[in-house]
Amino acid sequence: MENEQKMTDEQFWKDMIKKHWKALFFFVIAIVILCIIAVIVLIWHIQTSPIGNYGTATFDEWSLNWVVSFIIILILWELLFVGIPAALIFGLGGYLWWQKLPTNERTKFKDENSKKKKAIGGSGCGIFMFIAYCIYIAIDGNYFTPFGNKPYSYWVYAYLLTLGWLVIIVGIPMVVIVLIYLRYWLKKP
Repeated sequence: MENEQKMTDEQFWKDMIKKHWKALFFFVIAIVILCIIAVIVLIWHIQTSPIGNYGTATFDEWSLNWVVSFIIILILWELLFVGIPAALIFGLGGYLWWQKLPTNERTKFKDENSKKKKAIGGSGCGIFMFIAYCIYIAIDGNYFTPFGNKPYSYWVYAYLLTLGWLVIIVGIPMVVIVLIYLRYWLKKP
């Protein structure tokens, strides 16, 4: 049964690609162009940003403040030159393409999407850890300190201490919650 379902899913997508190869082609071309623009914006930002001395700063001159500021400004430029155009292109293009689809194909697409399990995205642990690390460094008084003014062991130990504090602050309540849940779950008949 599962193999039949897999084969029909595979065949469904093969048929849709054959029928709508032009839309797929334009989708791929748009992604390639947007990726090229994203790289150009990154290079432009590196060369024109006073953060990083217009691309000439060495690693030991950078501070955590520079890293955070550089990333935030880069994200805003990328949203302006890549994100907003991408949303407009794919939103409008997808809407127009969807409106031209025959009703039976729309129904097939909807049925195919309803069969699929929703993927769980990233948990956000990486960005949460980075924010916690920035807070720890700021509390420690070294947020504006260039990386070269401290030995690398300081930055590594600060990361490990941040991880330890997160385990204590987040981990202990989670263990208590899981234990309470297990206690009630095991008592259920």
